[in-house]
Formats: sequence, structure tokens, C-alpha cells
Amino acid sequence: MSKLTETFTNIFKIQELRERIIFTALLLIVVRIGSHVTLPGVDAKLLADTIRNSTEGTLFGLYDLFVGGAFSNAAIFALGIMPYISSSIVIQLLGAVIPYFQKLQKEGEDGRKKITQYTRYGTVVISALQASGVVVKLLNTTTQAGPIVPEEVRGVGFAISTVIFLTAGTIFMMWLGEQITERGIGNGISLIIFIGIVARFPHSIMDQFRIGQNLIIQLIILVAMAFIVAGVVLVTQGTRRIPVQYAKRVVGRKVYGGVTQYIPLRVNTAGVMPIIFAQAIMFVPSVIFSFFPESEFVAELNSEWFSYDSWPYSLMYGLMIIFFTYFYTAIAFNPKDVADNMKRQGGFIPGIRPGTHTADFIDNILTRITLPGSIFLAIIAILPTIMIKAGVTPSFASFFGGTSLLIVVGVALDTLQQVESHLLMRHYDGFMKSGKLRSRRG
Repeated sequence: MSKLTETFTNIFKIQELRERIIFTALLLIVVRIGSHVTLPGVDAKLLADTIRNSTEGTLFGLYDLFVGGAFSNAAIFALGIMPYISSSIVIQLLGAVIPYFQKLQKEGEDGRKKITQYTRYGTVVISALQASGVVVKLLNTTTQAGPIVPEEVRGVGFAISTVIFLTAGTIFMMWLGEQITERGIGNGISLIIFIGIVARFPHSIMDQFRIGQNLIIQLIILVAMAFIVAGVVLVTQGTRRIPVQYAKRVVGRKVYGGVTQYIPLRVNTAGVMPIIFAQAIMFVPSVIFSFFPESEFVAELNSEWFSYDSWPYSLMYGLMIIFFTYFYTAIAFNPKDVADNMKRQGGFIPGIRPGTHTADFIDNILTRITLPGSIFLAIIAILPTIMIKAGVTPSFASFFGGTSLLIVVGVALDTLQQVESHLLMRHYDGFMKSGKLRSRRG
């Protein structure tokens, strides 16, 4: 405990790190405030229970978890940061098939700026489309006391203003995320999702214990969750090291090489991105279906194939996670580039010829260790469906049983790693006894 206390004291001794943490905290507070500011024209009192009850245990309920309850509050931040993530997915997919975007990805800083700009444009378009779906849902939601959007404010003006507010809210959150990444600590977009999920933690605990299950069953559930958390940490931090031998080179009187180093290949190189990518795509059908609230066919299709707790949804969701794990790994780690760098530096893997053979060897190992990691991600992601079928409350299952848990653990480890780096740069001990937290980026 004294070691941990000393570490936190050291964090606030470093002025730059202290300022970054405070800056990040203040912007995240702004995000939480925005999730409680109800859209103009919506009756907040009638809304309170209606939307929450209608979304619990559904895909919209999971969406509401990601945005920290902003969706059920019909807040100006109701769309959260998901449109930005969806736009990022589209741009990355285009980079794999369209030469122009492939060229931008290889142009360094200039290319990255153009890609970021295109991602922002895409965010505006996707936000406007999703906001239109939210307008339809609000206009078609009624209670025994009346509609949540009073008759006197209904009309084109309400629809246009709501779309503008929701789109502007997402753009503002995107800007906040970029500011956190640049001037704060951690990845801003990930932290916005993280704080939204964590904000629902007390509600999840209360909902689970409120149903009155046997205390022993409750304890078994909590112990199982602890093992799941441990498994998530092991998978996100697990590595397979490949030895690389560097031959001796004599330059003048100095001797270089003659040492063995290791290439760390992560079991889960993609981190939580496959989960976020797959989830963003799975939101699309529900948003489209929201435009047809009166259609029985659409309602039946949505309930049987795209309901959050249905088995077809879980199967599609799991397969998409496996696909995106390999897809994002291929983007984040290029075996050919690693092999070429090793060859230029005089390094080689014992028993493997340099060049193409080395790239194929690394790619083969990466493919094999990524498979169990991707399957584990898929199982954890669909675990809430299994838990709900077993009688666990949807809010508790969503928080502890899948996507949310992976995001919380992954973002927390990434943020701690950045704090650790700042401490080590200034010769302070970090959170680990060895003085460093292994980077999830390898």
C-alpha cells in the first residue's frame, strides 16, 4: 500500500503529468454533463422510465451503456462517439481496397491528416443519419400520460433541430477526444467510451442485487466475473517472443551485434478495436429498422435476428469479431516490414533465411496465436447473452460479461502504461515493482 501511495504521490510531483491528468478529468466531466442535458422539446419526466425500460436488454440498451446513459436520457450526447468509430471503420476498410486511401496511409503525417479529415466528414454524415433514426424513435414513443414529445412542439422544426443538436454533440465529443489524446493522458476516444461504461457501474450492481437472488448465487457470479477479468488481462497482455540473433559487425574499433533480442508477438495485437468495430456495424441494422416503427415484418426480423439477446445476433457478432481481429492485426503489424528491418540491421531468426522466409515465418506464428485470441474475444463478447438467458439482469450482464469489460480493461491498461512512461522518463518508480508496465502495443 505504501508503494502504491508513493507512486500516486510521484504522479502529482511531475507538473506536466499532473496537468495532463487534470485536463483529461475536466474534459471527461464535460462529457458526463452533456449526457444529462435533455434535447429541447422532449419531456424529461415522461422520458425517464419509458426509454430506459424499452431499451433494457436490447441492442439500444448496450448502446446506452456505451454512452453512459445519454441515449435513455435523450441527451445532446445521445449518439456518443460511435458515429466517429463507424466512420473510422469505413475509412480503414477503404484503405484496404482503394488505391487512393492506400496511398494516403503511406504518406506519413500529411496522409494521416487527410485521413483524419475524411473521417470527420464521415462522422457528420453518419451522425446525421443516426440522429434521424433517434428522431423517429422519439416521435413514436408514448406513455400512458402521453407522448414524450408534446404535440405542440412536433413538426419539421423539432426534427431538424434535434438532428442538428445530436450531430453537433457527436462532433463536439470527437473534438474533446482529440484534445484529450493531444493534451491529456490516454486515448481520448477510448476514454470517452470508458467513462460512459464506468458511470453505469453502480446501477449495474444495484440492479443485480435488487432481483433478490440467493446470496450464494450472487457470490458465485461475482467470483466468476473475477476469473473472467483475470482471463481478459492475460489475453490482452499475453505474448509469444521470437528470438532474433544479430551477427557481429566490426566498425573501426567498435563491435556491434552478437546479441539475441526478441520480437514480442501479442496474442491480441488488435486490443479492443475488433470489439468496437463489430459493435459499431451491428448497430447499423437497428438504426435502419428504427425508421420503420409500424412494420411488423421489420419488427419480427429485428427481434429474431438482430436482438441483442438472440443467438443469431451472437453468432454474427462473434464471427465479425474474429474477422476484425485478423483485419486489424494485419493493419497494425506488417511481418514484411519487420523482416526487412531485421535484414537491414543484420538480424536473423535462427534456422530461418532472411527476407521473405522470415516474413512468412512471422506471419505464420502471428496467424496461429491470433486465432485463440480472437475466439476468446468473441466468447467474452457474447457472454452477456448467455448470462441473460441464465437469469442475470441485462445491465449487470452487459457491464461485466463482455464488450464493456474488454474495453474497460484494455483502456485502463493503455492509460496506465502512458502514466508509467511519464514516471520512468523522470526516474520515478511506476506501478510495477520492476518499474514498468508492459505496453499493450508491443
